[in-house]
Formats: sequence, structure tokens, C-alpha cells
Amino acid sequence: MKKLILVFVLVSTFIVNAQKKYSGKKLNFTVEQKVNLVLKKMTLNLDLTEKQQKQIRPIIKAQITKRVAELEKRKQNKIDNNELSVDEAYAMKIKRLDDKIFIKKSLKKILNKNQLKKFEERRKYMKGRGKKRGRIHCKS
Repeated sequence: MKKLILVFVLVSTFIVNAQKKYSGKKLNFTVEQKVNLVLKKMTLNLDLTEKQQKQIRPIIKAQITKRVAELEKRKQNKIDNNELSVDEAYAMKIKRLDDKIFIKKSLKKILNKNQLKKFEERRKYMKGRGKKRGRIHCKS
């Protein structure tokens, strides 16, 4: 009987430990650091020139600044237990789509055809990756 209880305790300990989620500290980069990271990744993936990097930087900075502001707003709504109304959710989705259209038009002016094609393929890949993990991606 003692052995059975010992085995049960050991098994339950392993099960509880296996179910713990990663609770590592999330890094909070500044907007400028995030811009630099995104720009470096884009440069590596798309072989951007210096001129293209300078043209893309303000677009990325505006995008990240908006994203940070939206995140803060959502956090505040979550704290206040405010749920979005249908009209607010609709307006938010329209705004996101407008931002995506603006970015796509801007990048069409800056990138060449091969770079634009790589960018779109990468975006589709990343979006699909998020759905496989069970998350909904709404990145701009």
C-alpha cells in the first residue's frame, strides 16, 4: 500500500510539473529597439539597400507605435473589464485593414518585385504559423 501511494505521489508530481507553462520574463524593448530589430530582419530576408532601409524605417516606426498604443488600450480595457462593442470591434478591424493597405502600397513603392514577392511569402508563412499554434494573428 505504501508503495502504491509513493508511486501515485511521484506520478502526480511529474504530471503537475509537465503541465507548467513557460513563465520566463518577457523582454520589453523600446519602440526604437523594436524598429531596429524589424529592420534588421527585413534587411536579412529581403536584401534591402541603405536607401530602402531609410525609406522603410518611418513606416515601421509608425506601425510599431500604433501597435504599442493599441496594446496598452487593450490592457486597460482588460483591467477595467470593458468589452468591445460590435461597432468598436468593426472599427478596429477596418483600421487594421486600412493600415495593411497603406503599408502594402508604401512597400510597393520602395521594394522591387522580387523583394515584394519575398515579403508577401514571408507574411503568409508567418500568418499560417500562428494559426497552426492556435492563435489568431492580426499583425500588420
